[in-house]
Amino acid sequence: MGKEKKVPTVAYFCMEFGLHPDFPIYSGGLGILAGDYLKAAAEAGYPVVGIGILWRKGYTAQYINDDGYPYDLAPEYTCDFLKDTGVQVQVTIKQQPVTCKVWLVDHFGNAPLYLLDADLPENKEPWLTHSLYRGSGDDRIAQEIILGIGGLRALRALGLEIDLYHFNEGHAVLAGIELIREKMGTGLSFEQALNATRREIVFTTHTPVPAGNEAHHHGALAYVGAYNGLSYEQMKRIGGDPFNMTVAGLRLSALTNGVSRLHGETAQRMWQQVTEKAPIIAITNGVHQGTWQAPNIAQAGGDPERLLRAHQENKGLLLAEIQRRTGQTLNPEVLLIGFARRAATYKRGDLIFRNREAILPLLENDRIQLVFSGKAHPQDEGGKNMVANIVTLARQFPGKVVFLENYDMRLGQILTRGCDVWLNNPQRPLEASGTSGMKAGMNGVLNFSTLDGWWVEGCAHGKNGWQFGDGYTGPDQDSHDLHALYRVLTEEILPTYELDKAKWVMMMRASIQTCTEQFSARRMVEDYYDRLYLPLAAAERKIS
Repeated sequence: MGKEKKVPTVAYFCMEFGLHPDFPIYSGGLGILAGDYLKAAAEAGYPVVGIGILWRKGYTAQYINDDGYPYDLAPEYTCDFLKDTGVQVQVTIKQQPVTCKVWLVDHFGNAPLYLLDADLPENKEPWLTHSLYRGSGDDRIAQEIILGIGGLRALRALGLEIDLYHFNEGHAVLAGIELIREKMGTGLSFEQALNATRREIVFTTHTPVPAGNEAHHHGALAYVGAYNGLSYEQMKRIGGDPFNMTVAGLRLSALTNGVSRLHGETAQRMWQQVTEKAPIIAITNGVHQGTWQAPNIAQAGGDPERLLRAHQENKGLLLAEIQRRTGQTLNPEVLLIGFARRAATYKRGDLIFRNREAILPLLENDRIQLVFSGKAHPQDEGGKNMVANIVTLARQFPGKVVFLENYDMRLGQILTRGCDVWLNNPQRPLEASGTSGMKAGMNGVLNFSTLDGWWVEGCAHGKNGWQFGDGYTGPDQDSHDLHALYRVLTEEILPTYELDKAKWVMMMRASIQTCTEQFSARRMVEDYYDRLYLPLAAAERKIS
């Protein structure tokens, strides 16, 4: 297409990439976004490469024990599609050399993805790249050294000429430290190297939840090797003390983006006290249509009968999967509400159950059915307890409420295609984006959500889905939102589903149009180039 001669070449660093269900080197939305980005970039012909880690034991396979509590296993998978680049790079961890092999993945219609692998016989700690988001704090720092410092050295060893470096979340910021070290090696002062490095980096920040913005004590950073030749004062200048990875990303970049319009505003407030930070703009996430939209939905176009028939086929596939996994038979004529996402407490997965007087008659009279799924982080006891609570509730309502264990990309596809309504009820403003709703909406599954994340931009109430609540963030947000949930469900959603199929299908068409046009990864990548990459490239040309 010739774009490679007109636009900057970008190296996109991320700790996880969700490209395919059989390649579980992702945990959730961050990785799925990264995988969708690489696919959309490849389709549009943009010169992008990904940098990540080959997690030999994946993330986690999470199942439910007899007591209804989640437990974790390492997933087994094969990756015979990996291509050996013949390149190895070395980093220093705890004053010991660690060799990393570099593999290429381009098997899934994606832009080239280079993965670092420390599982080599010469390494004393070959398990560092075994499991995503597992291990001690020191292990995490070591993994971030491999991703950032090792990733940059891999680009050099591969002979790839990169114009800009895009850090997707703070895990990658040590690549910025390596860029500074390189420049200081040519005789630049720290200040000169820092300023020059800033002109090469953009940064995406994802979560307003404090626990999601990782910080490390400087003693641990120095011990593991993250300083990489810099001093304490220089590292403190970049990331503060303790060293906050998000703060470092803000200070190492020329431009930063939040992942929805509301999140951009939230991030500006959240980090307003940080000095010398990049401007924070908003580029709303998008999802890869070819991965997430069912082929029969795409083929149906705007024809109401074909669209409804395609949806019922997809709902039938979901009900068959539920029966296969749980032995339970759900009614294809009854409204099916889905809730499936990472099991974090702020997402309030059990909110709908907190009004027993309202939910019992709806279940007993066969007006609604509920399907849940989601994984909690292996060390998140709060998330695991929430999953256990939902499992307990599901067992109280057999044939009406189900929980599907071991949520992954494959199950996500089935759920976002086969439900009638997609429920989303995070505490505003803690959901930065919420891409599962985009996937559902792209399949004509109608969103029913609080005004948080992308839905603030996407919602046309009563036309392409529904909001509940009005963006209220006061101390009784739970009860406020719960009251609104049941009001909209009983007064608007159920009457439309049960009595006005023509309007329902019209809303499905509007939902598909909204999500394919405004919330696709294709649009997201174009925005990245237009609003992040090209402005930096133009500024760099003026300076040089």
